[in-house]
Amino acid sequence: MLVIAGRRDKNMRLSLDLGEDDYDPAVFVEAAQFAEKQGFSRVWLGDHFMPWVHSGNRSAFVWSVLAVCLDRTSSIQAGPYVTSPIGGRYHPAIVAQAVATLDNMYPGRCLLGVGTGEAVNEASFFERGWPNWKERVERLVEGLRLIEELFKMGTPFDFEGKYFKMKDVMLYTKPKTNIPFYFSAVGEKSAFLAGKHAGNIITLTTHNSLERCGKVILPAFEKGLREAGRDPSKSEKIGSLSFTFEDRATYVNEARKRAGLIAPKSWDVRDPRVVEELGKSVDEKRIVDSTFFCENWDDLAQVIKSFGRIGFTEIVLYTGPKKESIREVAENLLPNFKD
Repeated sequence: MLVIAGRRDKNMRLSLDLGEDDYDPAVFVEAAQFAEKQGFSRVWLGDHFMPWVHSGNRSAFVWSVLAVCLDRTSSIQAGPYVTSPIGGRYHPAIVAQAVATLDNMYPGRCLLGVGTGEAVNEASFFERGWPNWKERVERLVEGLRLIEELFKMGTPFDFEGKYFKMKDVMLYTKPKTNIPFYFSAVGEKSAFLAGKHAGNIITLTTHNSLERCGKVILPAFEKGLREAGRDPSKSEKIGSLSFTFEDRATYVNEARKRAGLIAPKSWDVRDPRVVEELGKSVDEKRIVDSTFFCENWDDLAQVIKSFGRIGFTEIVLYTGPKKESIREVAENLLPNFKD
């Protein structure tokens, strides 16, 4: 086991993205159990109706998988990375009921990552067409307000929003703990809204460099926090970090199979076959710029700590449900970060 020299960073959490496709649901449950045994305190699972790319070949219902993950572990936190309570696939009230039910049974262990969604998952559920980003983010902000009301109101109430209207509604099974919102944001505007309406942010290094995170994303997030009167010291800033130990040519060849995810406008494409095809046309430089090329685990540890220095409180590494990958991260990195 390689143990990186230097101070253990007690201000940063290291967590895992177990993914959402390529495998049958039970494999993700086993991965969550294994991650807990390896010492991780938090894992995330994707929430897709269809896989990002057609060759992903699997796409389970995340709320079913989460329930079993939480039941077969004892302390690890788990949640969707991310779900979209914007009124297409999920009405906000259904997301509220789902997470409240899990928190009622497994208090403090069900996380709630939220975002505006991608067409591959949501577009088929909007009869009037796939909304633009402005409408989707308005729906998300309003949806979060409805979820908050459902969590706290002890008597039936009416909700009159622009997109969601409910009369004499009440959530009878309440969560047992306070459930934070983790707002997914890859742009400056969404980062501001994350601070203002959620208080916690998730962003992707595939779309935001370390420099852009420090100069644009986090300042916008903190501006939103200040406008809402939120305490910055209580906010969580989560970065999903892409890395590789491979050489450039090898990595680009493998990454191109899923490079459609970073193709322009790919989040507005509803067909996984088309998203996969888009990967063939993504510029090689764009693929290279979307990840961190590391020589070894020490290199990667320093990259993670560089995000900590600009304010991130958690870094999420994608391992998928592969136990060997989970074990390697646990042995080589986890001793350097808080449980």
